[in-house]
Amino acid sequence: MKTITTTADLAQFCEEAARHDYVTVDTEFLRERTYYSKLCLVQLAMPGTDDSNAVLVDPLADGISLEPLYDLFRDTSVVKVFHAARQDLEIFYVDAKVFPEPLFDTQVAAMVCGFGEQVGYETLVRKIAHESLDKTSRFTDWSRRPLTDAQKTYALADVTHLRQIYEFLARKLEQTGRARWVAEELETLLSPDTYVTQPQDAWKRVKTRTNSPKFLAIVRELAAFREDYARTRNIPRNRVFKDDALVELASLKPSNGEELNRARLLLREARKGEIAEGILKAVAAGVACKAADMPQPDRKRDKLQVNPALADLLRVLLKAKTESAGVAAKLIASASDLDMLSAGERDVPALRGWRHEVFGADALLLCEGKIALAADGTDVKAVKV
Repeated sequence: MKTITTTADLAQFCEEAARHDYVTVDTEFLRERTYYSKLCLVQLAMPGTDDSNAVLVDPLADGISLEPLYDLFRDTSVVKVFHAARQDLEIFYVDAKVFPEPLFDTQVAAMVCGFGEQVGYETLVRKIAHESLDKTSRFTDWSRRPLTDAQKTYALADVTHLRQIYEFLARKLEQTGRARWVAEELETLLSPDTYVTQPQDAWKRVKTRTNSPKFLAIVRELAAFREDYARTRNIPRNRVFKDDALVELASLKPSNGEELNRARLLLREARKGEIAEGILKAVAAGVACKAADMPQPDRKRDKLQVNPALADLLRVLLKAKTESAGVAAKLIASASDLDMLSAGERDVPALRGWRHEVFGADALLLCEGKIALAADGTDVKAVKV
């Protein structure tokens, strides 16, 4: 198996790959000790039935540039095939502000083709390629050199079997006319907003039990400080302080070092120096926040008059429709979508675009007809109310 360690060899491979209809791509990376993922290996394969058209690219090799690969990503005549592409795309976007287009994600395509929700690569290898994967190198430090033959074999299998999976799913999508469904799902993956967290928006990822605007203002300032501190130093957020410590700090509202030390969940390193100073400033800013500038929790969900019986019937309908259509229920509607429908809302994702073709018309019929659920033992019956 070939490992590319120079820009010239990478350029030669990418030039040859550009003559084909598609190329399969995967990465190995580390993120346990950094804010941004550290790219350790790139696997590439051109169409074929063996390893001869597949290579490993070592981005840690001295002097190598990935620009030839990025040029291939920009070549819209070649489909770039990934499985569960989100983390891979984040790496490439952060490094070069580039997305591989056109993109094909076999995990998304598999959900559209009836393989279940968030189906794993190993499952598709077994069901489509009728092969098994050696998982012994799954948990490994990909930054260490040299790589063992077992590691290389494991990594290469992530793109060699992917060729057969892609060809199978692409044919099925063409036969069913569902390629557009996959394309719509991939729009989010190809949006820069998916991979950039603005410090002032970081608080939205923190789970709290309190929706007080004053409390959320402090949470917002603490989360913004943590995000900016972690990103500028390229360390994990949890190395600054964890979410539970953040929520505790927002409750305690420390104004000095003595009060800060009363926080039980705060790491020792965060009780002094720049982090401690940043915490105290963030808390002070949150406390001083004007009412008009405080975060306002989304209370729309709380105001919904959910019809539990109708929501249950919609779940039954969704299950029946998706099983009949051979598509994962998760792609069509979430539990929140169903609750909103049962409460009379109509501007929900389940009624938009291709999802409407699968679920929308019948869902509206049930809702507009005011159908509720009557359970009699193990039997479920639809009755008008």
